[in-house]
Amino acid sequence: MNASEPIKDTEAYRDKIATVDEAGKRVWIYPKKPKGPYTNARTYVSWVLLAFLFGMPFIKVNGEPLLLFNVLERKFILFGVTFMPQDFHLFVLAMITFVVFIVLFTVVWGRLFCGWVCPQTIFMEMVFRKIEYAIEGDANAQRRLDAAPWTTDKIIKKVSKQAIFFAIAVLVANTFLAYIIGVDEVINIATEPLSQHWKGFVAMILFSGAFYFVFSYLREQVCVAICPYGRLQGVMLDRNSIVVAYDFVRGEPRGKLKKARKEKSAGSPLSKIEGEVATAAKATNGNPAAEAVKAELGDCIDCKLCVQVCPTGIDIRDGTQLECVNCTACIDACDEVMVKVNRPKGLIRYDSYNGIVEGRKKLFTGRVIAYTAVLAILIVVNIVLLAARTDVETLLLRTPGVLPQKVDETHVSNLYNYQVINKTNEVMPVEFRLAEGTAGSLQLVGKPPTAEAGQVAEGALFIILENDALEGHKTEVEIEVYSNGELIDKAKTNFLRPAGMQ
Repeated sequence: MNASEPIKDTEAYRDKIATVDEAGKRVWIYPKKPKGPYTNARTYVSWVLLAFLFGMPFIKVNGEPLLLFNVLERKFILFGVTFMPQDFHLFVLAMITFVVFIVLFTVVWGRLFCGWVCPQTIFMEMVFRKIEYAIEGDANAQRRLDAAPWTTDKIIKKVSKQAIFFAIAVLVANTFLAYIIGVDEVINIATEPLSQHWKGFVAMILFSGAFYFVFSYLREQVCVAICPYGRLQGVMLDRNSIVVAYDFVRGEPRGKLKKARKEKSAGSPLSKIEGEVATAAKATNGNPAAEAVKAELGDCIDCKLCVQVCPTGIDIRDGTQLECVNCTACIDACDEVMVKVNRPKGLIRYDSYNGIVEGRKKLFTGRVIAYTAVLAILIVVNIVLLAARTDVETLLLRTPGVLPQKVDETHVSNLYNYQVINKTNEVMPVEFRLAEGTAGSLQLVGKPPTAEAGQVAEGALFIILENDALEGHKTEVEIEVYSNGELIDKAKTNFLRPAGMQ
């Protein structure tokens, strides 16, 4: 290339987003209604996930919800197992494991989560958008309706759509709130007098308003500008990551169907040209149209249906973009066109850049192997810690400021404060015993403790040991904790000998 020749920008499309015009104003997206195998599969998956979301709060185990994330009371229940603040280290480790899994999953499969599992995509595309199609029609009908003057028909459609949107937003908000405070409390807030639960009612209104605003107005802006995952994918993806991708080697140079390439025979000059197109595609880093030989058109007929069905308004043919949520709508649209023009499906498909250019998929790269190893280690650590976790946790500490006391010539006492943390859903009467072989006794201060379900039982007790059994100034003592005659936990503490006593 001549040094004075300016370098052509082949990625100018990255300088702007489809949902904002040059003046900085919002461009409303009217995606065409998608249809096809991928859309059907995503619909079925969404049914399962929505059933899970709305059904889980009503499923209980021993009177407690199967899932609960009560950050207000610091109580968490995962599939019937209660986690208390004392289990915070398990949550930290679980979150680190989850982050590593997200990184690994994105490195290998791109934003597959966004298109198939993300609640934002499921509610927007599989619930709210379908209602919009049912009331206002497909993309062109929606454009005409928005541009039309306000008539009775338009008012009925617009008001009914927004009313249904808000009703669903209320349902969604109450469901998410049920995961925080429990479904019983949500029902109480909804059915009992407002004066008794005004704080909960305000929380419901705020949640409902937020969901309504997201799905009626923000929409794809959540994925494009708000969700951090869209930004993170830019540093996680590489040329071996599987994403929704356009096969530029096969599709370029694109052109209308009337300019379709002529039939070529084996060994004809056109066969050689096709090879040159593929070579140019590899050399131009995903934008082969700039250098491709123009004598023959690729399989893309430039119908732009892939753009029309995109819920974020991008052109997938430009390459991987942070706005793409991998919803597969463009795959279904393109495959339908390819069938009609008698060309192979898969011009847009799940593939990697190297898979398109080199015709091979390489999943197990150095990065993938490294992330997998770290993830495997974290999973093993999680399993070990969860297996070692007990239903009851006992803390036994010497009472601050209280010195060891000489009971008589042969016995010494120390005063301790205890906490018995009950992580189960059952009431536990608690009994303390010295470990077998320890010469001494225990004396409780007050009544025997009872640990309520998910609560902490606190109190004090004296440990009295024989002086001859003590090992120097400080002796380690083990206490066994029983409930209904069953050993449920053990706790160790230090026992001190009074100064000057031998």
